[in-house]
Amino acid sequence: MITTLLFLTFIIMMLMGVPIGVALGLAGAAAIAIANSSSQWFGLLAVPQNFYAGLGKYPLLAIPMFVLVGSIFDRSGVASRLVNFAVAVVGRGPGMLPLVAIAVAMFLGGISGSGPACAAAVGAVMISAMNKAGYPPAFSASVVGAAAATDILIPPSIAFIVYSILVPGASVPALFAAGMIPGVLAGLALIVPAVWLSRKHKMGALESSMPRPPFWASLRDAIWGLAAPVLILGGMRAGWFTPTEAAVVAVFYGLFVGMFIHRTMTVRDLFPILRESGELSAVILLVVSLAGIFAYSLSTLGVIDPITNAIVNSGLGEYGVLALLIVMLVTVGMFLDGVSIFLIFVPLLLPIATHYHWDLVWFGVILTLKVALGQFTPPLAVNLMVSCRIAKVRMEETVPWVGWMLFSMFVVMVLVIAFPQLALWLPHRLGY
Repeated sequence: MITTLLFLTFIIMMLMGVPIGVALGLAGAAAIAIANSSSQWFGLLAVPQNFYAGLGKYPLLAIPMFVLVGSIFDRSGVASRLVNFAVAVVGRGPGMLPLVAIAVAMFLGGISGSGPACAAAVGAVMISAMNKAGYPPAFSASVVGAAAATDILIPPSIAFIVYSILVPGASVPALFAAGMIPGVLAGLALIVPAVWLSRKHKMGALESSMPRPPFWASLRDAIWGLAAPVLILGGMRAGWFTPTEAAVVAVFYGLFVGMFIHRTMTVRDLFPILRESGELSAVILLVVSLAGIFAYSLSTLGVIDPITNAIVNSGLGEYGVLALLIVMLVTVGMFLDGVSIFLIFVPLLLPIATHYHWDLVWFGVILTLKVALGQFTPPLAVNLMVSCRIAKVRMEETVPWVGWMLFSMFVVMVLVIAFPQLALWLPHRLGY
């Protein structure tokens, strides 16, 4: 009865438009109070304790830092320089600008780790350029929204950091390494339909007539941006700093590049950057802490074991259960962001993964791939919302284009499920 009330309260508040974090916290607190109605203070002293416990974890320090890195690199003009360099490498022609958009989004994933932040940074540069070249705005928004979804796979990834908090058996370095190959495969898979659709529908007719940037000049401009992932990931691999410390190093590197190398930022620009990053980080961390109350109520009410037993004993088998989880999480991913999905569902799904003896690092990559699919699946896809706003189109207009890209990334997810070494080979090779 109380369990039903917990989920019913949460769903009703979500339908009423209550923010996800508030809905999680209030539903969890209500369930705790009802379950402890005979106790002093109705057991509600557990609410502030679990609010703090959800937030007081060292790896979470990396989240505001990586969010800040994304804002700094957006303002410093790194994205536009990377675009020029990518165009200089691949040249001009039908389908080349969509290819560049996906490649640059993948690269920025190695800097910020946030899909919506990447969609904003790449979209601001690429959607305008693609429109001038003759690509329909809805197609441009689809490409950028889908490309930004690779960011939660390619390290550093905020989603992987949150997963490591929830699953002690999966370390951040191991997850970062495991996401690299699937993330690159996802990006390559998106390039295929983007280029094919461009040429089939004769989009980008004006692109061939646009000037191609000189290679060496564009390389010189982009070199500082190209060095950022090498510094972040190489420093972690060399043992110079932890993932959390790497985020701080990346912040100072971005400030140095923006203020002293490119000189596109001044001290006056720091206030809006810090405010924007602080607001986004506060939202993420508030959801994380309020989800701690929801997770506590789940564990104390004994909800997790019955759900696990029901799924395990459903007769579907191991791959049937995986298929069920795919349908469920991709559907949920249309409505919620990746961090919220992990906070709600990982405590419920972890016993299932343990029952089937799935590798927890591999399972984290699979969950992240499912969430990535949801990030650009209409009707409510966070990345697609950002790119559609920039392109000034309705999300419904993207459906004919984005469907092909969803199918391509789904194929990558099936490959990672069928061949776990695609995710596990690199962490094992690096000794994680």
